Order: sequence, then C-alpha cells, then structure tokens
Amino acid sequence: MHLADAIQKLQASIEQALVGKPEVVRLAIVALLARGHLLIEDVPGVGKTTLAQALARSLGLTFQRIQFTSDLLPSDILGVSVFDPRKSEFDFKPGPIFANIILADEINRTTPKTQSSLLEAMNEAQVSLDHHTYPLPRPFMVLATQNPLEYQGTHPLPESQMDRFLLRIRIGYPDETDERRILRGAGAAVLDRLHPVLSGEAVLALQAQVEHVKVEESLLGYVMAIVHATRAHGALALGVSPRGSLSLVRAAQALALTEQRPYCIPDDIKQLAVPALAHRVILRTRWDPVGDRSGDPEVVIREILQEVPVPR
Repeated sequence: MHLADAIQKLQASIEQALVGKPEVVRLAIVALLARGHLLIEDVPGVGKTTLAQALARSLGLTFQRIQFTSDLLPSDILGVSVFDPRKSEFDFKPGPIFANIILADEINRTTPKTQSSLLEAMNEAQVSLDHHTYPLPRPFMVLATQNPLEYQGTHPLPESQMDRFLLRIRIGYPDETDERRILRGAGAAVLDRLHPVLSGEAVLALQAQVEHVKVEESLLGYVMAIVHATRAHGALALGVSPRGSLSLVRAAQALALTEQRPYCIPDDIKQLAVPALAHRVILRTRWDPVGDRSGDPEVVIREILQEVPVPR
C-alpha cells in the first residue's frame, strides 16, 4: 500500500468514530508514527475513549483497555509471578500491559504508585520484574485519558510521567452540526464495525520512514531556541527537558510524513509546539498573570512562539 493511501485510510477509519475532529485524529496518528505515547485530556463525554478505541480497532494489533481506579495495583497492570508446585519454580503471568496498543483509561484516578508502574514500559518498551526483563510487543503505544484535575478523585501525574507522553491533546466539544450527526447515530456507534486497515508490519515500516525525514540545522536551532526560552521564561518554574526537544523534532518528522514530505518545515514545529511541550512545563505558583495571559502553560508556549524568530 502506498504511504499516502495507508495514512489516509487510517485517518478515514478513525474519523468514522470521532466525528468532526480531523486535527485531533491527525495528532493521534502523528504520535503513533513517531513511536510516542498520547495523553488525551478533557472533560468526560467528548470522545477520549472513543478516539483510543477507534485507533486500536483500525490497526491489526493486540489491544488492552485498563480502567484505572483508586484500588488498582501495579501487578494488575504488569503481571505477577506465581509459584508452580509441579515445576517448583515461579511462572510469570503477563498483565494487560503486554499488548501493542494500551488504553489507560482515566489514568489520573489511580494512585501515584500505580501510575509509576508505566514509566519503564513507556520509556523502554519493556517490563522488569523479579530480576527479569520482559520485552513488550512492537509497535507499542499507550493512549491515556485523564479528566481535568479539579474533578474529584484525581491524582496529578508526576512530572516524570508527563514527560513520557509525546503529545497531549484536548478534543473539545463538537460544533452544532457535528453534534447533530452524533445524535443521529454517527460516531461511537460505528466502533464495533471498524476493521483493521493497517497491519503491525505496515505501522513499523511507517515508523522507520519517519526517521529518514530530513530536519535542517536551522530547524534544530529553532527547536532549541523555543526550548531554551521555556527554561528562561519568568512564568515557568520548570522548562522543557531534552526529552521534550527530541519529542518535538520526532513529532515534526511524523507530521511531515503524513503530509507526504521528506523534509520538515517551520510550520511543523509551530503546529506541534503546544501539544508537544505544554504538558512538560510547570508554572510558577506565585506568577501574577498580566494582560490576556490566563495562567495556562499553553498560553506561555504560544507567547514564546510569537517571540522566537522563525528560520527562513
């Protein structure tokens, strides 16, 4: 299958379930092609879980949904070693993390101890238990949904885990026309009818092509200038890490590939700066917003984008 056809078919398949959100779907595909993980943050009922399920059903890959609750334990995710008296040894029973696509539903409803059980899996695609290391299947992707932190029963994700997500997106409410289509049966109702349009081998091939998308030195300098600006900005107590810089470049390469370009352009960086960087920074607690700033890290990133010169 041709590259353009493959990506177009995947986009069209997901859009059957998530109505009226083509840019959100595009960002989910970018995260997949960049070998990254996706954090979907929004109020309940706007399609977070639907997006994750539609992506999984559109790929010929194994899928597991983990519902995160306050009593979930790390062993419920990773697995456990069980003693077999017949063999007089322990057998490892893999947990649901051993799948290609993981839906970590409402990830911030569980405790920090359980949240941290995903760190090694997300960073190295492996799980270490009882002095043994178990590789996870490839491709491997975590799609996590979370409700806004002001909702009751939520636990903020630690900075180290937020940094593991390539992109953070928000879906938002549908417009009037799309919501009417949803009420007439479009969207989530078609989830059960979705079938795979890409195999695991095709996904791995696309991911390999992302690495060959060219990024000029001037664009690397542009990324570094944006990142350094976050570290020096008066509103931010924590700037973007080197992992964040690399994530932005990798996501830009994936975006260029979805647009059938073998090279990146400044607009790739500008489009992805907010979803790739805003969740990696921390505002100063005593920062006094002025003008039209809302105290939202996304606003600060947009302000930095306006100030940093774009390479020509």
